[in-house]
Amino acid sequence: MTDLADAHTAKPDLRGRRAAITGGTTGIGRAIAVLLASEGAKVFVCGRTPEHLDDALARIREVGEGDGIAIDLAGEGASDRFFAAAEQALGGLDIAVINAAIPASGLTEMSAAELRYAIATDFTAYLMSAHAAADRLGGEGDIVLIGSMSSHTLQPGSTVYAGMKAGIAGFSEALRRELGPKGIKVSLVEPGKTGADFQYPEFPPEKQREKIREETMLRAEDIAVGVHYLLTQPRRAVVQQLVITPRTEDKE
Repeated sequence: MTDLADAHTAKPDLRGRRAAITGGTTGIGRAIAVLLASEGAKVFVCGRTPEHLDDALARIREVGEGDGIAIDLAGEGASDRFFAAAEQALGGLDIAVINAAIPASGLTEMSAAELRYAIATDFTAYLMSAHAAADRLGGEGDIVLIGSMSSHTLQPGSTVYAGMKAGIAGFSEALRRELGPKGIKVSLVEPGKTGADFQYPEFPPEKQREKIREETMLRAEDIAVGVHYLLTQPRRAVVQQLVITPRTEDKE
């Protein structure tokens, strides 16, 4: 038999691992849930609307095992309720993918109420979800935070969103150092422009498909493959930051 010991590193199996995914009913989160389920992981997802939840679960159950709840993570205590439900449904937790987010624009373009809701969803809920997940992962597990290239490609209309995603990037690196000695790996994935309903109304479905054909926009499944990559590294290795961008720069 050929010795292949130095041909590849150890590759953990995802079969039987239990994954909670916030924002797992649409876009990137849904793509991650479907891919992990197809690899044998048991997934538990959440989204804000029952319609999107039902649609996502129907697809997840075509390829594997999954369940979930409809919940708005901007609400007080919502992150803990979601992770408690995931832990109960899955019988424990091995992976937490923190992804649920909404668009936000320039600071002066938003009302005070819109600003508070964006911060509650895109920043506070991220930290509270990480807190709830860390409590449940025990001595071994993975936390994956989905950030954004917006934290690097700063534009006038991205003030609030870019600011929050830059905060998540710093939080992710510090959290990796905090939780690493406790056996928990923390990774940050920063996608470039990716096709999803998140991009409405600026990029309706047909325009998204056109940009994906032009290779100036990614598919959500491209990001899911990146998450799969970092979840299948050996326990000694952490992919701290994974940036995924379209090959071709958008000229608009």
